[in-house]
Amino acid sequence: MKILVINAGSSSLKYQLIDMTDESCMVKGICERIGAKGGVLTQKTREGKTLVIKKDMPTHTEAMQLVIDAMLDKENGAISSMAEISAVGHRVLHGAEDFHSSIIFNEENLKTCEKNIDLGPLHMPANLACVKSCMEVMPGIPMVAVFDTTFHSTMPQKAFMYAIPYSVYEKYKVRKYGFHGTSHKFVSEEAIKIIGEKKKIITCHLGNGSSIAAVYDGKCVDTTMGFTPLEGLMMGTRSGDIDPAAVDFMREKLGISSAEMVQYLNKKCGMLGVSELSSDCRDLTAAAESGNEKAQLALEMTAYRVKKYIGSFTAALGGVDAIVFTGGIGEHSPLIRGLVMENMEFLGVDFDKEKNDNYSGGIADLTKTGSKVKVFIIPTNEELSIARETAALVKTAK
Repeated sequence: MKILVINAGSSSLKYQLIDMTDESCMVKGICERIGAKGGVLTQKTREGKTLVIKKDMPTHTEAMQLVIDAMLDKENGAISSMAEISAVGHRVLHGAEDFHSSIIFNEENLKTCEKNIDLGPLHMPANLACVKSCMEVMPGIPMVAVFDTTFHSTMPQKAFMYAIPYSVYEKYKVRKYGFHGTSHKFVSEEAIKIIGEKKKIITCHLGNGSSIAAVYDGKCVDTTMGFTPLEGLMMGTRSGDIDPAAVDFMREKLGISSAEMVQYLNKKCGMLGVSELSSDCRDLTAAAESGNEKAQLALEMTAYRVKKYIGSFTAALGGVDAIVFTGGIGEHSPLIRGLVMENMEFLGVDFDKEKNDNYSGGIADLTKTGSKVKVFIIPTNEELSIARETAALVKTAK
């Protein structure tokens, strides 16, 4: 079984074709500048062949046709016929309260997804436009939605509710939804394979966008992102948790609209805002080493907030068996991992600083022998997680 995984943005489309017999990636690529002049597709096969096609893609339909042409290319493609593709798994941002698992698209549930566009106005239009495009250029092939939110749909009401009038929640569905679900699902499942029967896992997806999830027996019981991805941790350009009254105070002082204020909190705050230098952890680490105090503060604040959430989620879980780091920062910043795990011995963590500093890739245990609580780096693979969900759903449907 071969699964095509699609991750569509407003002007880009990433794809991977995964052979589920060994879960290997046969080909991966990206279409850029969809809807603009100068469109380009770049594709690489597992054999190392590279294909670049420069062609304008006015919509996702033209982009998907280009993807098909690239995969079928006799010299640099990966398949000889579209019949080799069993299903397409789409990364879709929001399942709202309508979907608690992945779905095979049909006319009815596609309309339900369209109804939820206002819950994810930046991502959902592109996600669904690509689904429709795939239906047009790949008729007869099952289209599956794997939602970023569904892994978090197991949260109890006490965790996902905000302290607002219940009628407002019921009418407008204002609540915590959580995101990065495919990543948290993938790394928590991998951690369970390693530790066996132990059930309490805290997964830390740290990158330009960051979130933490508390996972009990494979199910999410709480997470840091909320109604939108703005809540929770301090991120590359997002503020994370902040007093709502402070938001309105800043809006008035800055003389901007409410919509502009949301953009401000999403694009101009976080590590970029505090450091006034960069949103990239690598840049800030280099600057801090050179004596930049604001860069050092941004890094310390980032780690401190991760540490606080690990503590609160440990309390929510009634203990912890494993802490997992993943994502660009989680996998590649020994400084952040070290700051987070500093003075965490009270949890039962015997952290190995040497292993942390010398990490060179792959799955790694960063604790000493006999540590009660394990600390892992597990590289995430959201595309494989989507492919697994898609394959399982299609098999069940048959």
